[in-house]
Amino acid sequence: MTWLLGLLLALLDPALFGPGAPGGRGVVIPLAPPSDDELGPLPPVTAARGDNPPLVVIDAGHGGRDPGARSEYASVPEKDITLALAIEIRDALAATGRVRVALTRSDDTYLVLQDRYEIARRLGAELFVSVHADIAPSNDQAGGATIYTLSEVASDREAAALAHGQNEADNLSGARFSPDPNVNLVLIDLAQRESMDASAEFARLLHREAAPIFPFRPAWHRFAAFIVLKAPDLPSILFEAGYLSNPTDAAYLQSPQGRAQIADGMRRAIEAHFAGRFRQLGQVRPPS
Repeated sequence: MTWLLGLLLALLDPALFGPGAPGGRGVVIPLAPPSDDELGPLPPVTAARGDNPPLVVIDAGHGGRDPGARSEYASVPEKDITLALAIEIRDALAATGRVRVALTRSDDTYLVLQDRYEIARRLGAELFVSVHADIAPSNDQAGGATIYTLSEVASDREAAALAHGQNEADNLSGARFSPDPNVNLVLIDLAQRESMDASAEFARLLHREAAPIFPFRPAWHRFAAFIVLKAPDLPSILFEAGYLSNPTDAAYLQSPQGRAQIADGMRRAIEAHFAGRFRQLGQVRPPS
C-alpha cells in the first residue's frame, strides 16, 4: 500500500487501527482471512537474485472447458497458444533472475476470471499480465499485438460495486476494509486509479521495448472492462499477442521463433518496469 492510501485509511476510519499494531501503523483484523486451503493452493514462484525481488504473475488466458478463440489458421485453440506463450515468458524471466514470476495456470486448467487476479493478489504480485490471442471478423484483416488496460468508466463502476460488496475479512493492499461502504469507495477509487496509471505506464513501456522485436497493430493501446483487469490494487494489462484470424499472425504465434520473440519483448519490458519503479522509490535497483 502506498503511504497516501495508508494515511487516508487512518483519517477516514481511525477505529481500524489499534494501538497494539506493529509500529502503530498496522490494522486490527476483525475476522480471520480465509486460509489457503479454502482458497486453493498457490502456484510456485521462480527464484530471483537480491532481497525481496519483485513478482510478476503471468496469466495464460482460457483453459480447460474454455478453449478461447478458434481459427482455421491455427492447429490448436487459443488456450494452448496462450499457455505456450506464458510458459515461454516465465522461462525467459527465470533465466535472467531479475524478477520472480508465477503462472496462474501451467496446464490445461479452467480458472474463474476473478480467481486469476486473486492468485496474483494473494501472492503479493506487483504486476499482472494476462495473455490472449484475438480474432477479428472475416472482413477484417487486423494483425499485430494489442495492449488493453482498464477504462475510466469501468474503474468508476467497479469501485462502486467493490465498495458495497466487501466485508471486514477482505483487504486492499494489505489493509482491512471498513464496514462503511463510503469509506471503502474512496479507498478503492484511490488505489484503482493509482493502479490504472501504473498499468498505462507499463503498456507504453511494453510497446517501446517490444515494438522493435514483434509487430503491434497501429492502435496498439486500448481500454476495456475485462474482468481480469479489475483488481483495484494491482497494475494489470491484457495482452492480445496477435490475431488467430490472420494467417500471418497465427503462424507466428504458433512458431518457436514467434514465441521466443514475444517472450523476449515482454521480459525486457517487465524488467525495465521494475527497474524504473525501484528508481522512483529511491531503492537499489534489482541485481542485473
